[in-house]
Amino acid sequence: MSISSRLPDAETGLPRDVIELGRHIAALPEELQQDLSECYTRVVESTKRRRRILNLVQEALAQLRLDIKYLTFDLDMTRRERDELRNREY
Repeated sequence: MSISSRLPDAETGLPRDVIELGRHIAALPEELQQDLSECYTRVVESTKRRRRILNLVQEALAQLRLDIKYLTFDLDMTRRERDELRNREY
């Protein structure tokens, strides 16, 4: 199995190996297709759900990084203002 076969397909958002599995299942006889298609559907749904969760986590991390930058800037400015006021008093 190559690494490129696991990359998501641009149109469906599913890994290529999952799409290939679906094609193989579609090529099977009807009675085998019915048994496997339910499992395949669950795999596809869980893959999409995981991808949505991963996107949400990535967005949350990006927002957290931005918030940390703002807080760090605010802290630096507050310290600078404090130091300036201390120097004025003495």
